[in-house]
Amino acid sequence: MRDKVLTIIQARKRSTRLPSKPLMDLAGRTVLEHVIDRVSQSKRTGELIVATTVNRADLPIVKLCADRGISVYCGCEEDPLERYYQAARLFGGSHVVRIKSDCPLIDPEIIDEAIELHLASGADYTANTLQRTYPVGQDVEILTSETLRRLWQSAILFSEREHITIHIANNPNSFSIRHIKCGENLSGKRWTLDYPEDYELLSTIFNNIYPENPDFRMKDVLEFLSKNPELEELNVHISSDSGLQKSIREDRVVALSN
Repeated sequence: MRDKVLTIIQARKRSTRLPSKPLMDLAGRTVLEHVIDRVSQSKRTGELIVATTVNRADLPIVKLCADRGISVYCGCEEDPLERYYQAARLFGGSHVVRIKSDCPLIDPEIIDEAIELHLASGADYTANTLQRTYPVGQDVEILTSETLRRLWQSAILFSEREHITIHIANNPNSFSIRHIKCGENLSGKRWTLDYPEDYELLSTIFNNIYPENPDFRMKDVLEFLSKNPELEELNVHISSDSGLQKSIREDRVVALSN
């Protein structure tokens, strides 16, 4: 149990910026299926869970997981941290890998590198997001189950409940943190799915690479974009943390039931 790794992919249909994005099509498969496939190629991710909500709108996500034999947890819609914590508690594990369903280009080799660093360092939390050098959309976070429990008990701001690990960024001296960094600074690249412009870019990438090379990696995307640099202009104007900044602007203290 000491080093049991559990990987949880967050997915829900309701999004103010791009509704139903986990089920949008990319080269003939849904975004969520691509994320599942790519995470499954990792050697270190352990048991894979999809965490969604109890809202009936998310039943298609439940069905997709059932059809693929993927374990699924349906939890609180209004409190993502509660949903995430209860999923991890139910399925068990001493380390939890957090992957978001809006990252269909996630590279399994980067996931493995992050997990290996986390287990070797004994850190509370390991990520490539706090000191970003990877493209947005290559986001990997690993935290111990005890760290997740601390977040669940201590995070009282709406933004910290919604974005799950932001309490760590707000209180860095309270946690042992390790950072995984890319060999070059690629933080200006945006490969996530949050707006129609993101979808246009991702669709072009998948339509051009996936049919011939379904197991493509980050280096293949970089090579394709180097030959088609105009494509990155599609979403370059979107802030890398626009969702978080919106939550902070609307922040409030929430009542905890735990």
